Amino acid sequence: MITSLNGKLLEAGLLRAVIECAGVGYEVAIPVSTAERLPAVGQPVRLHIHHAFREDGQSLYGFSSCEERDFFRTLVEKVSGVGPKMAINLFSRLSLPDLLEAIARGDINRLSECPGIGKKTAERLVVELRDKVTSGIGSPVRPAPGAAVGSDSAARQDALDALVALGMKSAEAEKALRAAVAKLGASAPADKLIRAALGN
Repeated sequence: MITSLNGKLLEAGLLRAVIECAGVGYEVAIPVSTAERLPAVGQPVRLHIHHAFREDGQSLYGFSSCEERDFFRTLVEKVSGVGPKMAINLFSRLSLPDLLEAIARGDINRLSECPGIGKKTAERLVVELRDKVTSGIGSPVRPAPGAAVGSDSAARQDALDALVALGMKSAEAEKALRAAVAKLGASAPADKLIRAALGN
């Protein structure tokens, strides 16, 4: 599974980018918020990737931060009726902090202003995610104490990927990993973080 791409930006649009890695061009769907942060075509770029599998193919969704990527996963995996296209629309209209704030406050009107998001879907977002957002569970921008330091470290990302590969949901893995980081410290190696997150 692809979790990030680090290469040269070949093409860029408001909702699409092509990144060349080791001679292969990867087409990635992106929200407007990520498009605005892309470098000039031909320059190095790194995107955090959600790799989606369907019966008729595969799709890559890219974000400028792992926090955005992880909350995108929460949207498509935890909220019934919200697919990747709808989640991209949310990120294209609202930044991650604004999106989390709207959900936490139950701001149905603001959420329903996003393209393709009706009032019923906005209400579902609030009902299904409000507790998680306000408590910090599944909310990457509001980590538990001690988890912010080194949150983008390679060891932490490796541990997160391993936990998801072992069958944990993204939000569950994030919660367990934050607890592990708080216990062991941000500089702990991936293998120790994994064991701590699994309760071993």
